Amino acid sequence: MNKDIISRDSEWREELRKLHTTKERTALPRVVMPEIPAAYRVTCNDEVNQGLSIEQAVLEARRCLDCPDPGCMKGCPVSNNIPSFIKNIERRNFTEALEVLNLTTVLPAVCGRVCPQEKQCEAGCIYNKMKKPPVAIGNLERFVADFNREMERNTPAAERRDSIHTLASPFFAGIKIAVVGSGPSGLAFAGDMAKRGYDVTIFEALDRFGGVLKYGIPEFCLPNDVVDAEIAKLDTLGVKFVKNAFVGKTISYKQLQEQGFKGIYVATGAGKPRFMGIPGENLPGVMTANEYLIRLNLMGDSEIYGQSNTSLRRKRVAVIGAGNTAMDAVRAARRMGAERAMIVYRRGEDEIPARAEEVRHAREEGVEFLTLHNPVEYLEDENGILRAMRVQRMELGEPDESGRRKPVEIPGAIEEIEVDLVVICVGYLPNPPALLADVDKSRQGNIVVDGASMKSSSPDIYAGGDIVRGAATVILAMGDGRKAAKSMSEAFENIIRNTSLL
Repeated sequence: MNKDIISRDSEWREELRKLHTTKERTALPRVVMPEIPAAYRVTCNDEVNQGLSIEQAVLEARRCLDCPDPGCMKGCPVSNNIPSFIKNIERRNFTEALEVLNLTTVLPAVCGRVCPQEKQCEAGCIYNKMKKPPVAIGNLERFVADFNREMERNTPAAERRDSIHTLASPFFAGIKIAVVGSGPSGLAFAGDMAKRGYDVTIFEALDRFGGVLKYGIPEFCLPNDVVDAEIAKLDTLGVKFVKNAFVGKTISYKQLQEQGFKGIYVATGAGKPRFMGIPGENLPGVMTANEYLIRLNLMGDSEIYGQSNTSLRRKRVAVIGAGNTAMDAVRAARRMGAERAMIVYRRGEDEIPARAEEVRHAREEGVEFLTLHNPVEYLEDENGILRAMRVQRMELGEPDESGRRKPVEIPGAIEEIEVDLVVICVGYLPNPPALLADVDKSRQGNIVVDGASMKSSSPDIYAGGDIVRGAATVILAMGDGRKAAKSMSEAFENIIRNTSLL
């Protein structure tokens, strides 16, 4: 790789900084991402955010001050070299901008869309100290990935430039590594190991690759073709994919070891739903977010309510919770014609954990927010089917251990609200790997690992993502995958080095 594209001391970069003064750069307003209108987007599954044009991306990149000690990088779990890829955008070298990103991430088009940048990289931007909107790092990352993907589609295969650089060592060739789960953590791990020269195979229990990226996020937020294109990059690195392989059931960990896999990375996620333990949760018409979103992503709206393709038209839908998954669920209901789509959340407006953009989009699309409400019972009709929910009004008390003000009941303040469908989005529990006897687990089922290396109590098994940390973000899961790849590879290097000394 040409180090000139990432060095802050490169001649082109020094010249770029001189083109505009700090005052000129900071005077530029943040470029607004184009969106399709709310009135239209609730009628279709089209992606809401339409992406930046070339001129918009270059202008937004100009706002970056190319800080000598960039705070944005400190907030990135995968350590993207943010100023370097942005400065390559400013000089209109979009291919090299992607090369910079490909050094640290295999999913730039995904992360540019779904990562909580306002809480991570953009939170560390120096513009925040100036009381100005931070540089739109996520939008620029998405632009780079999308632009290059479109260019590649229109470029003959023989003329394509490989922007994925490898660190391959002949010492690692032939060392077989198994990855259990094809979600973001497994993909990040597989990409880094393949770049180092390992023989990597991903085993996926379902029939599509991508994990939560495919099954848990609607197309209006993250189109499937974007996910497929990102995964295809791993194929070019030599990663093998095996679907319908439920490790621990259809194939055991012992069998993987017998087949010559010297290292195993477990990234099975946290797909087991939490329940609230209130009366009526087992009624027809009450379902978990996993069940709802998987049906939506695999079978479409005709299967959500189990009737016709207008199954939610003129229906009343309540989504319990206010995280990103809850926003996805309630916005999907609006697209399927729900007459009333509600977020029911026991805390206040300021405590909503979902991305600000997701909340804004939901409001624009006609979603109601019943904050400081908590369901206490689901009621059935004469046929035993959900007809209504009883909700307890809440108020905020003193802060709890999370630092947020704790919701407390207002005595006697209970309402009954008619509903046809309830989707429970109050968190997930880990999917404990089957037949993994040698690995320590927590009481909740999380795999216990050393935080520095992601190594489990078993010598050849590492783990990361939601199976370790519980339900978290895509980018944190990817960070675990990168960390595990680095430490596993270092372990093999030590073995090889010590063997050669004998």
